[in-house]
This record gives sequence, C-alpha cells and structure tokens, in this order.
Amino acid sequence: MITQHSQPDQYCREALGRLTAEFRGVLPQEVVTGTVLAARRDLEGQVAREALAEMLHHLAHHRLDRLRTGG
Repeated sequence: MITQHSQPDQYCREALGRLTAEFRGVLPQEVVTGTVLAARRDLEGQVAREALAEMLHHLAHHRLDRLRTGG
C-alpha cells in the first residue's frame, strides 16, 4: 500500500488515535496507519492548515470504511 515511510505529524497522530480505536479488531493496525499517512500526503497543500485535522480524519475514515465494507 505504501512505498515510502512517512513520519506522522501532530495531525496524523490525532487521527491515528481515534481511528485505531474505531477500527480495532476490524482492520489491521498497519492498514489504519498506512491509510492515515496516505490521506495526509494527499491533503498536503490542498486544504487550509486550520482545516487539516478535520479533513484528514474525514478522508482517512472514509477510506477505512470503504475497506471495511468492501466498497
């Protein structure tokens, strides 16, 4: 899924905390982490800094939910 390693920043750590708890036992931790990091990279420079935390959570959650439901 991810070809390079990224260091999680504050926004990633916050999203990881919430999404790890929500998807625990449903998706592997590596999938949750990789999805959050990929979403963070995709949002870089695309949204205002003050909206980044919320947008990151929503985008990563959407992608994880699609993985969970097979959609």
